Amino acid sequence: MNLLLAFLFILFVFLVGLIPFMMLYLFSDFVGFLLLKIFGYRKQVVEDNLKKSFPDKSKDEISKLLKKFYSNLSDVLIEGIKSFTMTRKQIVNRHKVINPEVLKGYFEKRISIIAVPAHYNNWEWGSLSGGLQLQHKAIALYKPLNNPLVDRFVRYSRSKFGTELTSIYKTTQKFEENKNQPVVYILAADQSPTRSNRVEWVNFLGRETAFLYGPEKYARKYNYPVLYVDIQRRRRGFYELELKWIAENPRELPGGEIIRRYAGELEKAILKKPENWLWSHRRWKLSR
Repeated sequence: MNLLLAFLFILFVFLVGLIPFMMLYLFSDFVGFLLLKIFGYRKQVVEDNLKKSFPDKSKDEISKLLKKFYSNLSDVLIEGIKSFTMTRKQIVNRHKVINPEVLKGYFEKRISIIAVPAHYNNWEWGSLSGGLQLQHKAIALYKPLNNPLVDRFVRYSRSKFGTELTSIYKTTQKFEENKNQPVVYILAADQSPTRSNRVEWVNFLGRETAFLYGPEKYARKYNYPVLYVDIQRRRRGFYELELKWIAENPRELPGGEIIRRYAGELEKAILKKPENWLWSHRRWKLSR
């Protein structure tokens, strides 16, 4: 079964790779229609998250946000598949880091950095653009896929431009192995934690929300500066990434402050354009 699924996945990757960008978003519109109208993919979860996060919005406003969310979701999914066949030039042009120079001094001093993006707009291209546009060696932490053949294919493809993909279950090991060279560790930090005893509680979107403590844990242990990766869509298929410092001296900050600052940056982005966040996650399944 794993072999069959891997074959079908790679075939789909190949077929999407044949579609030029100028036609890719017609296909994405069709996928978005299927996700919302035909399959209703996690529609109840999305609606519930939107209503509780924006209690002042009307039913019509929530409905419009819902449609925009599925449009964004289908774009991210299709762009993620397209990335397997994208060139270096396409990645740099379409997922551009606008201020990589902020890391120059740290690279020269051989200081590692922890970069914390979110599941906002297109995060999928980050493992490719990081290896191409940053001086630091890029290591992206990810959760391995259940199908080992597909997982191997994804790791190979996502690493083709220099970024090293590493399982989140080897995070501690990877930090230790690379502590003597300048590395930028890419850790998406807005997933819902699985255990309530290893989290930081933050008032986020008007709700008490559990955040993963990992980024702050490693920032404090090694005193690595932390930056937020703000990903904004400038037009369909084109994104700009701005690197924003949230902790240049982690050990000088009170406990939980790094996570609170991260949550604050993400909240500002969501309030501007709510449809671009991944509302299909069961983000608030944990309670204190």
